[in-house]
Amino acid sequence: MTEVGETLHPSDQTDGPPHPSETQTLFGQQKACKQFLDAFSAGRLHHAWLITGLRGIGKATLAWQIAKFLLTIPIQREDAGLLGITETPTNLRVPNHHPIAQRIKARSEPGLLSIQRTYDEKRKRFKQIITVDEIRKVNSFFNLSAVNGGRRIVIVDSAEDMNQSASNALLKALEEPPKNAFLFLVSHHPARLLPTIRSRCCELHLETLNHSNMSDALRAAGIDLEVFDLEALLELSGGSVGAALTLINQNGLFIYQLILEILATLPKLDHNKVTSISEKFSGKEWAAKFDFFCSLLDMALKRLTLNPIDGNTTKTVTVLNEDIIFSRLCPDQRAAIEWATVTQDISIRLRQGHAVNLDPAALILDTFFKIEECANKTAQ
Repeated sequence: MTEVGETLHPSDQTDGPPHPSETQTLFGQQKACKQFLDAFSAGRLHHAWLITGLRGIGKATLAWQIAKFLLTIPIQREDAGLLGITETPTNLRVPNHHPIAQRIKARSEPGLLSIQRTYDEKRKRFKQIITVDEIRKVNSFFNLSAVNGGRRIVIVDSAEDMNQSASNALLKALEEPPKNAFLFLVSHHPARLLPTIRSRCCELHLETLNHSNMSDALRAAGIDLEVFDLEALLELSGGSVGAALTLINQNGLFIYQLILEILATLPKLDHNKVTSISEKFSGKEWAAKFDFFCSLLDMALKRLTLNPIDGNTTKTVTVLNEDIIFSRLCPDQRAAIEWATVTQDISIRLRQGHAVNLDPAALILDTFFKIEECANKTAQ
């Protein structure tokens, strides 16, 4: 397999579960799988596919399953299937012991090219973008002769990581695709892609997972759900297995509970609690979690904003002790507007402050003072 970088580990792989190329079961995405299989069986297989949906719901897993499927099905099988000579495939499953699956695992499958942000050895971190040099490899790869007359597959994950030059380079591959060459773009934010890229792709949209599929997927990833507040984990992850794994790996439920404990003291902010949590960011371990903390604080405020009931508004599902806190701080639509405004302002301030390397502890203190100001206007 032609590969970008020294390792199969992609720039956005969640710690814990196997790489998507090794994941056997895709939960809750039967509709997207059927859409692709219907196109395949009807002989209408588009050369470029845009796989969209929330982060962490199986987009990369689907891309790799399709890639293995296409590489293991002989090309002549398509015509035979149309004539009814062979049975139409009903799923994308390729067993892990299949030679192609084994070659993919070993990074030695010549019919597959994987593109993602590469690791910067000098800075010891993943690059922020997919560069034009990486995308040029797509055109070179497509110009190679396919092994045994088979297909050539390219997976780009995530497509919105491409910079402008890389996006323009990709258009050439989309406009002049060679025969039996297929491109799969995994995208969490398709609106960030060039319209000319989106228009040349057939979209496979994946849905967020329900609680049943979430539980099954987490168990399949080896998570012992008995040790967590399952209702809180599933609700706060928003139908994303990736988000749930991040909450688990980053101790997110504990941090979210700390945020709720501070909100519970409003409208008179408990400065000792705020100082205690802000001081944690002076330590190396918590400093690395600043962005994650900000995302949880933003989640709490947005869930607070959606809480009020006024006849026509449906109350959000609450977990932990949210219902008691939220109903007091945001009792009506007027309060919700106040909280929505301050939430947007806080999000901008945190991003800008972090971008210019302001002290995280000071940013946290300032943020909770802004929250206190809002609570003094809205709390009952």
